[in-house]
Amino acid sequence: MKNINEHPPVKFGKTGVLVINLGTPDSTSWFDIRKYLKEFLSDRRVIEVPPILWQIILNVFILNFRPSKTAKAYKKIWMKDENISPLLYYTREQARKISSFFTQDNIIVDFAMRYGNPSIKSKIMKLHNQGCENLVILPLYPQYAAATTATVCDEVYRTLMKIRWQPSLKIIPHYESDPLYIDALVNSLNKKIKEIDWKPDLILASYHGIPKKYFDKGDPYHCYCHKTTRLISEKFSSIELKTTFQSRFGPQKWLEPYTDKTLESLPSEGKKNVLTICPGFSSDCVETLEEILIEGKDSFLNSGGENFDMVPCLNDNDDHILLLKSLIQKSI
Repeated sequence: MKNINEHPPVKFGKTGVLVINLGTPDSTSWFDIRKYLKEFLSDRRVIEVPPILWQIILNVFILNFRPSKTAKAYKKIWMKDENISPLLYYTREQARKISSFFTQDNIIVDFAMRYGNPSIKSKIMKLHNQGCENLVILPLYPQYAAATTATVCDEVYRTLMKIRWQPSLKIIPHYESDPLYIDALVNSLNKKIKEIDWKPDLILASYHGIPKKYFDKGDPYHCYCHKTTRLISEKFSSIELKTTFQSRFGPQKWLEPYTDKTLESLPSEGKKNVLTICPGFSSDCVETLEEILIEGKDSFLNSGGENFDMVPCLNDNDDHILLLKSLIQKSI
């Protein structure tokens, strides 16, 4: 029998907190964009199409043509000074600022991306090697959807399956109605309205869409989005809020009303001054900065609109960091 003193050294006694966002390509190059899209669009929770058929469509058509279009979008919003995407920058800052609240030696805060780098697997293994016996996961998706929160859980579970000494695990659930979250959104609206020199006729709350068939199968995402808008309206009643859904992909029907079609039609309905907010995105990214603030604005103004702007995502705002800290504290 081996002497107990011969046991390999093992670090222990720490808690790891992992803040996880969707992901981003490593650069705006065609190859990095293609690599990112392949990982993202190969997730069977994201694309619920028979795998054999989808792999043909993905590899023969989408991955040969879409990277060029996506690269153009990323180049418009890429942070050249940092040489990273805004989503990666703000997620990193969120983790850094959250970490400043947890100064105990036994708590380590880090961040990861569901797709791309840094990967969930690499960061869980890093925390494990640092002696984290407890793991707290915070998916940065306020409104739960199988294609977002659930796929983060899938990847966490896959990683833990390969660890001999598994940590305890807590996954922080959706927080679409948390008072601190709603207050942070209302604060961001008030701040933006003070900055602009015109009054909005309407505020468009634009959320990322999902295929309608996912909703029909029981995904609660649609309800959570409307709940968030309703709670914002209860504290911000001076201007009408309307829920829409953006970023649809492919020919199938998605959640409606569509953000882009709504922006095209609003001027003809007398709504010529529109402010948008994207409550479902925890950090500004290509979907908010390029799709809404650039393409959406152009579409609205070309359709007869007069004034258009977007409320920045909560990003690393102080009240957003307080919300995230509060969510984490409940699970430690």
